[in-house]
Amino acid sequence: MSLQLPPLSLYIHIPWCIQKCPYCDFNSHAVKQGIPEQEYIAHLLADLDQDLQLVGQRPVTSIFIGGGTPSVFSAAGICRILEGVKQRLNCTEDMEVTMEANPGTVEAERFAGYVSAGVTRFSIGVQSFQTAQLKALGRIHDCDEAIRAAKLASSLPLASFNLDLMHGLPGQDISGALADLHQAIALSPPHLSWYQLTIEPNTAFASRPPVLPADDTLWDIQQQGLALLQQHGYQQYEISAYAKPGHQCRHNLNYWRYGDYLGIGCGAHGKITLATRNAILRTVKIKHPKGYMDISRGYLDSKEQVPAEDRPFEFFMNRFRLLEPCPHSEFSAYTGLPVSGIAPAINAAVAQQLLLDSGQHWQITDKGARYLNDLLTLFID
Repeated sequence: MSLQLPPLSLYIHIPWCIQKCPYCDFNSHAVKQGIPEQEYIAHLLADLDQDLQLVGQRPVTSIFIGGGTPSVFSAAGICRILEGVKQRLNCTEDMEVTMEANPGTVEAERFAGYVSAGVTRFSIGVQSFQTAQLKALGRIHDCDEAIRAAKLASSLPLASFNLDLMHGLPGQDISGALADLHQAIALSPPHLSWYQLTIEPNTAFASRPPVLPADDTLWDIQQQGLALLQQHGYQQYEISAYAKPGHQCRHNLNYWRYGDYLGIGCGAHGKITLATRNAILRTVKIKHPKGYMDISRGYLDSKEQVPAEDRPFEFFMNRFRLLEPCPHSEFSAYTGLPVSGIAPAINAAVAQQLLLDSGQHWQITDKGARYLNDLLTLFID
């Protein structure tokens, strides 16, 4: 079967932070001797130039500027990036442009400048509204700054904004977790990312693990928090994402629907469908800023085609994060494989009550969402 081209997005990585948080396993680097903003922007656009051959004039429907902390860049710098992107890519008129930002005072004062530069949506890394928890997480803002940043975002001509919030924090009980959620809801963000803290390898927390809540407490937090969010009009559409109607993150939806995306910047990942070659290409850029900006090298660290036997697992690893039904036709269109080839795995998932199959759509069940790893294991070749 031939591959069809899915929607296309662009991810831009800015790798610097004021300091590295102990739970963070993203490709981020604490600022030590200033940020080479203009030099890095030049490399970002040169990186994009090298990737243009992969996408031609395909329309780009969303951009996500992530990090690190992109709001350590000036508004003028973000403007230069977005102008350079729009000169090179076929960007749709209603393109969503999300930028991650910290709620510290300096960054918040720049918000209006970022909007003028073309940002249409902020994702604000609040994590908690409690001083003790913020200190435990290594965050450099306080509760008042978080509230101020959210109110400022609400006052700007944005299409939407997101508050990023964690639960299951060190020493946190149910009342503390729900207090954070109540405060976030009171700020009326159109979108909330609310997810459990996990200890990732190669982080400070991995080497010095904090004491986290017991599993029973975590389950109660999740269930009571979900009920609270639903009560206030937030619809869960992804495992850790909740939105008011019409405010789902289009960029993340494209990831989870197995869409295509270019990735530029340090360590950025890309996934591009090459329909004429019946291939799906994975790209990874050089991870460290020093190596990435070494003009004697290219920006690409690795490039590989996704083998046909790996495509079912990759497709469902993304698609089953979403709670919406998945059309059978999308699987064939975006993997180039017949549905008949995964029938044994689908039948096993249905038998285990992890999945419903209407004959036209697959729908993950509540049990499937809770035991997602067990469901995905069925699709490993």
